Order: sequence, then C-alpha cells, then structure tokens
Amino acid sequence: MKLKKLTAGLLALGISASMFFQMPVMAAEEAAEDAVQDTSAASAITTNSIPGWPQGEDISSTAAVVMEESTNTILYARNMDQILYPGSAVKIMTTLLALENSQLTDEVTMTATGVSGVTDGGVNISAQLDEVFTMEQCLYAIMVGSANDIALQVAEHISGSVEAFVAQMNTRAAELGCTNTVFTNPTGLPDENQHITAHDMALIMKAAVSNETFRTIASTASYTIPATNVSGGTRALTSNFSMITNGNASYYQGCLGGKEGYTEASGSTLVCAAERNGMTLIAVVLQGAQGTTAVEAGAILDYGFNNFQMLNLGATDFNVTSGGTVVAPSGISESDITSEDTPADDGSLRRTYLFGGTAIGTATVAAAQEQDDSLSVQGEKNLKAAEELSSSKTYVPYYVIGGVGFVLLILLILWIIRIVKS
Repeated sequence: MKLKKLTAGLLALGISASMFFQMPVMAAEEAAEDAVQDTSAASAITTNSIPGWPQGEDISSTAAVVMEESTNTILYARNMDQILYPGSAVKIMTTLLALENSQLTDEVTMTATGVSGVTDGGVNISAQLDEVFTMEQCLYAIMVGSANDIALQVAEHISGSVEAFVAQMNTRAAELGCTNTVFTNPTGLPDENQHITAHDMALIMKAAVSNETFRTIASTASYTIPATNVSGGTRALTSNFSMITNGNASYYQGCLGGKEGYTEASGSTLVCAAERNGMTLIAVVLQGAQGTTAVEAGAILDYGFNNFQMLNLGATDFNVTSGGTVVAPSGISESDITSEDTPADDGSLRRTYLFGGTAIGTATVAAAQEQDDSLSVQGEKNLKAAEELSSSKTYVPYYVIGGVGFVLLILLILWIIRIVKS
C-alpha cells in the first residue's frame, strides 16, 4: 500500500513539474511567433532594415517610394518593385514624350482616334471631330483635366498612331532605367497587360520634372481653354491634384506638381515632386484608398526632408571629376561613409558611396593608374631637363669669379697693413 502511494505521489509530482516547465517554453514560442509576425509586417518597408537608417512609418497603400532626384537615392521604400496598375499616372509619360517631340505652338486636329475617347467611359473634354487645339492646350487638358480624348489625339499626332506612340513610351521607359514597366495605352485606362512599379514611376517622374514646361503644367490647379474653331465657348479645367491647391487639407508646401488618379483596377495612385532647402524629392504612392494617397505622400515626403541631408564629398577630393554629392541620414559625417570604385569604359573610375551597405551617391573619379603614370612621366621629364641643363653648363665663369675675388681680398689686406704702419 505504501509503495502504491509513493508511486502515485512521484507521478503527480512529475506531471506538475512538467506542466510548470512547459509554460515558459510555450510563452517563448508564442513570443517568437509574435516577433516573426512583427518582422514580417515591418519588412514591407525595406529601407527600415538598413543599419543606421531613420525608421519610416508604415502606410496603408500597397507600394510607395521616396527618391532624391539628383542622386536617385531611395530614402523610403515600401514594396517599390511590386508590379501594379499605374492608372492615371501613365499620363506623365504621355506628357513627357509630347514635350520631347513637339512644340507648344503645334496645332493638333481631332480625328476619329481622339474623339473615340469621348465615349470610352473615361474622363474627357468632349473634343469634337476636326476641332483644333494647340499642343500647349492639349498638355494642360491631359495633366489638369486628365482628358483621355486629348491623350489619344496627342499620341496619334506625335507618332502617327496610338500603337506607335505606345511603343515609343516603352522605349523611353527602358532608356530611363525602368525594368518592370509595360505601357499599352497613353491614357491609363485599365488593361491587364499594362503595369508599372513605384520605383519605375519615380524614374519617369524624375525625367519629367527636369523639364521646366512640365513643372509649370503639372503645378497648375486650373486652366481655361479658349473657344476653338468648333466650340462656341471656353473650357474651364480644374485639377484633382490636391497637393498643389492652397487651402486644401492635403496641400504640400514646396510641391512642384504631379498627377493623382483612380480606377477600380489601380486603386488611388499619386506621383509628385517637392523641393525644400535645395533638395528635390520624388514620391510615388500606388494602389491606395481614395482620399488617403495625398496624405500618405505628404507623410513620406516629410520623412525624407526631416531625416536626410545632402553632402558634397567631391568638394574635398581632388580626384573627383564629376558628381560626389550624396544623400545621407542627418547627423552623420563623411567618416561614416564608405566607397567602392569600379572601372568605366573611358578609363575613369565610377565611385559609389555607401552607408549601411546602401548606395547614397556616385562620382566619376580619375583613374589612379592614370594619375601615377602622369606623375611618372612628368618626373622623368623634369629629371631629363635637369640632366640636359647640367650637361650644358660650364664651370669657367665660377673660376673667373673666384679668382677676381681672391685678388681683391689680397689687395684689401695689403691696404689695411699699409694703414696700420702709417
């Protein structure tokens, strides 16, 4: 009986101990799972994983990026390489190509191609067959009024057909460094084959804002098209881009312009550029909810302006022939930045500046070998010149001067003796 009681007691003690020691293990496992979930949520903002990088707040839109314009440095990235529908942001490329391939005074006559955009269900200005606009009026209609009918007509006017213009759009995108972009129309209307990434869109916007005329058009809140050869009155256009409208809750000081749009396929999309304290940032927000993209674009722009600085490393390095500007977290110094050099085809070196393993700027540097060779050649020239000079010299003048000096010294001594004796 005693043996049974002892066995039961030991068994109960073992079960209790097992339960006691399991509790921390289970708690630790749950904590680990929570940590994985937290890391997974934060990993959407890839720039937050850079050592020493300012931590950016998350947003609700699927993808976003903030890029510094002069160096292409990515300051904030959330799913920036995820392929999404571009929506009305396509019109930025349409406008850029038109500016690069036409004059503002060109006359654009509406054909059946453009007029078809009046009935395709998209935004339009009710352009009529044979109606004539200037290219300048057309570009304001595209950017301010988001007019699909005018976008189609401009495409045909520039390239002869919409299809040829779309091909030109894709070629230009590739030239700008876009790697995940396919355009199928110049309007941004939904097409399952038309897609882009936030990063690619930032590269296109960079090219666009470098054009002063684009800046003027993209930053215009309202525009009036005067009466044409067909219309009996004016057309007043009002932009839905809230970041340039003073008094609007989403107004952003320093905004250089942009484009905002919405389709069911793309969600709300917004592309803009802003300038403060000599630094220009480009922000792209894709697949957001209506009414949120402007607020989120403003928030990530604030993050960029408040947490980063521009440094000119080329000013202290005489080997740098061009570039040398970097965009780095505020408060760091030149000693915190590393660099890597790679040979270029022209014999120079391309220097990439790094912080936390991330590229923050580039420069062109004179190749070290070329510098050594030039110094060596110059040294040899100087040595040869010295040798030639030495070989051409004669020591006769020095002997003559020495002899004359000796004679004068003897005469001086004799004169002093004579004076003393007298």
